[in-house]
Amino acid sequence: MGAWAEAERQRQRQLEAYQRQQRAAERELARSNREQQVAYRQRREAEAIRLTGELEARVESLSRLLAAGCRAPAFRTNALLRSEQLEPFTAGRLAVPVPMPNPGAYHPESSWGFGSGRRAQEEARSRYERDLSAARTAEERRQQQLTAYGRQYDEWRAAQLAEIRRHNAGIAEHVAGLRRGDPDTVVEYFSAALYASTAWPEGFPRQVSCAYDPAARRLVLNWELPGYDIVPAARYVRYLPSVDQDKETARPVGQRRSLYRDVLAQSVLLALRELFAADEFGTLDSVTLNGFVDDHDPSTGLRAQLFLATVAADRQVFDRLNLVQVSAVDCLVDGLGGKLSARPDQRTVVRPGTVPGDLGRATVSHGGGEDPDLFEMDPVEFESLVAELFRARGMQAVMTQRSNDGGVDVEALDPDPISGGTIIVQVKRYRHTVPPTAVRDLFGTVQGAGANKGVLVTTSGFGPGSYTFANGKPLTLISGTELVELLRHHGLRGRLGGGPATVPAQRTVPPASASAPEPEYNLLGMNWSGSVALDVCALVCRGNRALSDDHFVFFNNARTPDGAVRAVSRPARDKAAVRVAFDALPASADRLVLAVSIDPEINPNADLAGFTDSFIRLSDGSGAELDRLEVSDGRAGETALILGSFRRRSSGDWEFVIGGKGYEGGLEALVREYGIDVG
Repeated sequence: MGAWAEAERQRQRQLEAYQRQQRAAERELARSNREQQVAYRQRREAEAIRLTGELEARVESLSRLLAAGCRAPAFRTNALLRSEQLEPFTAGRLAVPVPMPNPGAYHPESSWGFGSGRRAQEEARSRYERDLSAARTAEERRQQQLTAYGRQYDEWRAAQLAEIRRHNAGIAEHVAGLRRGDPDTVVEYFSAALYASTAWPEGFPRQVSCAYDPAARRLVLNWELPGYDIVPAARYVRYLPSVDQDKETARPVGQRRSLYRDVLAQSVLLALRELFAADEFGTLDSVTLNGFVDDHDPSTGLRAQLFLATVAADRQVFDRLNLVQVSAVDCLVDGLGGKLSARPDQRTVVRPGTVPGDLGRATVSHGGGEDPDLFEMDPVEFESLVAELFRARGMQAVMTQRSNDGGVDVEALDPDPISGGTIIVQVKRYRHTVPPTAVRDLFGTVQGAGANKGVLVTTSGFGPGSYTFANGKPLTLISGTELVELLRHHGLRGRLGGGPATVPAQRTVPPASASAPEPEYNLLGMNWSGSVALDVCALVCRGNRALSDDHFVFFNNARTPDGAVRAVSRPARDKAAVRVAFDALPASADRLVLAVSIDPEINPNADLAGFTDSFIRLSDGSGAELDRLEVSDGRAGETALILGSFRRRSSGDWEFVIGGKGYEGGLEALVREYGIDVG
């Protein structure tokens, strides 16, 4: 009985110990859960505070937009020049001569003499001669490779220098045109200066179109302003633990409206500052700026340019302003006599006094219908375009966060089960040759990330050192010209710098008599896919206005009065053709516009959705093809389309600029815009 009682007491003690341990574990678990809940709540509250801080920082940056922008460097023509300092020649391992064998290292272990000593001596000499021959052969091969590599480098360097000097010569010509106030050069320079400015924060639009009046030394432009959503709708973020959610507290409507109106005024003043600051040759006496938002018109529901601000600023008056200290709204409205929408949040518009088209001169646009210049594109937009290219090739592609991205701009996944895998993409928006260090860094990133492949995309090019390093490694180098071709192949848009084609000016002497030969001419052959019947027409214009009704060449008017533009029978390889003697065009003309429209009698219910694979074949008078000019495809619902226009340059040459604007009202709506009376 005593043993049984002791066993029971022992069991009871063990049970109590177990129960104590269980209660301690439960208390520890409860404590851990409370700590986790507290830590979770603290993390969520900290995240809410961080989001609130971002909202406050964004509002602060908007309120100081003008002051911060004034600290940005002014745009200068020197910034467009390219340096002639190229990557030096580096031979790498080929620079190290092959070491020759040391005769002293070939002594046999036994002494020289007769018998085995002599055999050892002969074997050592044989090894030495064999190794010496192999070393000399390797050295000869090294010198041959070094010579070939040096020749390759010299060829590459000569080509690069020639391209750089051509570019710099073009900039010098551009500067000369800017000094003499050539309208085409002026509008291109100042629109590019405004579009490429570093004063604008990320997320701000950059669409601009402008024209120049040389007599008044006045620049007139339309500049896109940010939309109402640029001002955060939330005032702060608070975490609600009861529902485990973040709650945004709305910013007061009056405060948001006031800040947005101030941002618009700051944007207009900053744009004026950028223009006048870029005027290093005193080209501008005044600037008329019309600020618009690209949004739906409340009265029609259609997409339109809604003008929310306008101002005509005299340079002498503007130079006296201290922009860092002004109240933007008061300065714009009272100091400069401009107009600012009273309710821009509701798209209450103002009426601009003068727009670029009113000058009747060439208008240059950035960010609109033309292919975007990859050199001037916003870095984030450029990375997005590259990601879109990879998606167009059937891959999954996402942009990485701009901070702490580990040298990765785009991550792509090729789903091919054999050749696919993870692809690391780096994007370099360079004007100069990409150095080999960038290629080596990409290889290190690919290895560190365990990716299958690395792709380096640039707007410039690569030197021989880069290609040598990439050879045999899972790396692909895509230069600027290759990138443009890939974009076009997959239906995306982008260009490198200037326009796509130039027609040389023809220096012919006007005929002195009826028997004199007619001026040289070019043949413009139109081509497209689809079976819909189309009419091709041409307008001889000054700016966006035809010189007269007779300068509209179409099916009822086969030629202009001077015969410089004629509709002719199409060659066998084209669907329609127009003959143009560029040198014979009137001196007052600075633009030849080409367009197509649906033939309403043959296809009354058709549109231009099937107008694809289109181009203009540029030929000389003998029919020899000089170039193929790509044009935009048509769109559903549109029945007329601007293919593009040839624009007269200050040098007398004619440059082709792609169009793309469509009209739902057909040819009548198109020609009305160019001042043709169709009544």
